[in-house]
Amino acid sequence: MHTAPIPSPSAPTCGDAAALRLEDVTLTYPDGVDENGEARTLRALDAVHFSAEAGTVTALVGPSGSGKSSLLAVAAALIRPSSGSVHLAGRDLTGLAERELTTLRRDQVGTIFQQPNLLPSLTALEQLVLTAHLRGDRGRQLKAAEEQGAELLDLVGLASVANRRPHQLSGGQRQRVNIARALMGRPSVMLVDEPTSALDHERARSILELLVSTTRQFNTATVIVTHDAQMATLTDRTVTIRDGRLISER
Repeated sequence: MHTAPIPSPSAPTCGDAAALRLEDVTLTYPDGVDENGEARTLRALDAVHFSAEAGTVTALVGPSGSGKSSLLAVAAALIRPSSGSVHLAGRDLTGLAERELTTLRRDQVGTIFQQPNLLPSLTALEQLVLTAHLRGDRGRQLKAAEEQGAELLDLVGLASVANRRPHQLSGGQRQRVNIARALMGRPSVMLVDEPTSALDHERARSILELLVSTTRQFNTATVIVTHDAQMATLTDRTVTIRDGRLISER
C-alpha cells in the first residue's frame, strides 16, 4: 500500500490571486529583411493581458499561427517577452537569471505536450521518478518519490500498468502517464498543448475530464491549448487569440 500524500480536492476560490499573469506582453521574432534590406520582425504576441487562477481550467483557442504556442512558451518561462511582464506563482519573472527560471519551471510549472514524449526504455512509474533520480535523490527521498509516483498513476487510472513501457500502452494511457508526470512536482500552473489531438472523441473527452478533475484536486491554474471547440466547453472559460491578440473571452 502506497502512502505518499495526495492533496484533498479543493474547489477554486474566487478570492485567489492569479497563479499566472501576463501584463502587456509583446513578443517579436526576427523575420528576415524587406525589399530595402531593413530588418523585419514578426509580432507573435501583441500587448497581451492574460491571467489564470488556481483551481480553474482555461481553454486557449485560435487558428494556427495565432500565437497560442508563443503564449504558452512565455507563460512557461521558456521565452522572455520582448516587453511586458510575467508573474508566476507570485513571482515577477522580469530580471530573473536563467538558473532561477530553470528552478521555477521545475518546481512550479507542469507541462503536457501534444505528444507524451515518454522514454521508451522506462516503465510508466520510472517515467515519473526519473526527475528524482536526476536530482540525486537516494534512500528515503527516492522511496518517497516512488510512492508519490505510484499514487499519481493510481489517481489517473493506471495503477495496473505501472510496470509497462510506452509501447505496451494505448495512446490514451500514454497521455495519462504524461499528466501524472506533470503533477509530480505539485505545480502551481499546468500548461497543456493540444493533449487530445491524436485521440478519438471518447478518449479525448476522458483526458479533458481528467485534466479538469486534477486541476480541482491539486488547485492548479491550468491552461489548455485546443482546436476542439466542443472540448473547450468542458473548461471554466475560453479565451480566443488571433494574430497575437486576445480577442474574446467567455
